[in-house]
Amino acid sequence: MHYTKIEKIVSVIDYIESHLSEKLDLEIISGAMHYSKYHLHRMFTAAVGLTLHDYIQRRRLTEAAKLLVFSEQPILDIALKSGYESQQAFSNIFTAMYKTSPGKYRENEKFYPLQLKFDFGGNYPMLNSKEASNWNVTFAAEDDIPCWMELVRLVIDGFPHLHEDEYEAILRQKIRTKQALILKDGNCAVGIMLFSYQTGAIDFMGVHPLYRKKGIPKAFLEKVMTELLNGKEISITTFREGDRADTGHRREIQDLGFAEAELLIEFGYPTQRFILSREEQDHGK
Repeated sequence: MHYTKIEKIVSVIDYIESHLSEKLDLEIISGAMHYSKYHLHRMFTAAVGLTLHDYIQRRRLTEAAKLLVFSEQPILDIALKSGYESQQAFSNIFTAMYKTSPGKYRENEKFYPLQLKFDFGGNYPMLNSKEASNWNVTFAAEDDIPCWMELVRLVIDGFPHLHEDEYEAILRQKIRTKQALILKDGNCAVGIMLFSYQTGAIDFMGVHPLYRKKGIPKAFLEKVMTELLNGKEISITTFREGDRADTGHRREIQDLGFAEAELLIEFGYPTQRFILSREEQDHGK
C-alpha cells in the first residue's frame, strides 16, 4: 500500500472521528470524501482490517464505554449520542461486544477500549519493497516499548479487557526475561509477540494491519518453534466461536494450524485455547 493510499485512509479516519455522534455510513462518508462506495469500502478494509461499519461501531461503543465510566450522563443520553435510536438497541450491541450490560460496566468502573482511533503515523519502507522480506525477528529491548505500544493500540480489537498500564508492566518483565519478540520496519513495530518459556503459551501476538499479508505470524512461530520453545506444546487463546467482537482473529489462528482446545474465562471474558499440533510444528521446521 503506497503512502498516497495511507494518506487517504488517514483523511477518512479523521472525518469519522469528527462526526462520530452523527449519522455515518458508507454512503455519507463516500460522498463527503468524493470516493465511490466500492472503492472506499475496499481501500478502508484492506488498510484497517475492519469494514467501515465495524470500525465506526467499535469506536462509538468505546467512546460510550468511556462516558459510562468517567461521566454521570444517563445511559439513554449516551445511547443517543452514540448513534442509537433507543437505549435497548444500544444495550443489546454493547452487551454483545463487551459481554456485560452498560449498567454493570458502569458499576465496575474500569474502562477498556474495543477500538482506538487508528493512527498510521510512521514510515514503512518494506511495505513498498518489491523484494521478498527477510524478516529479522529479535528480542525486544526497553527502547522498543513506545513503538511496541503504538502497535498494541492498532491491534486492540483482538485483545479484550486490555488495560495499558497493566500490560506495560508485564511487557517490561517479559523484555527483562527475553520473552518478548519484535519485528521492526525502520522505527515502526510491525510484529510483536509475548510468550512463556515455562508454559509454551503465546500470550500476545500482534501484526500491523498494513503488513497482514506478509507472513509475519509464520515468521514468529518459526522462531519460537525452532529456537525458543523447541519440543514444547505451543498454545494461544482467542475469541470463542460466534463472538460478535471477533474481527477475524479466530480464523487467522486456525489458518496457522492451531487446533481447538478447552473453553476458558480470562479476565472475565469468554475465550478458547488453541494448540499447535505436533504435525504443524514438525512441518514448520
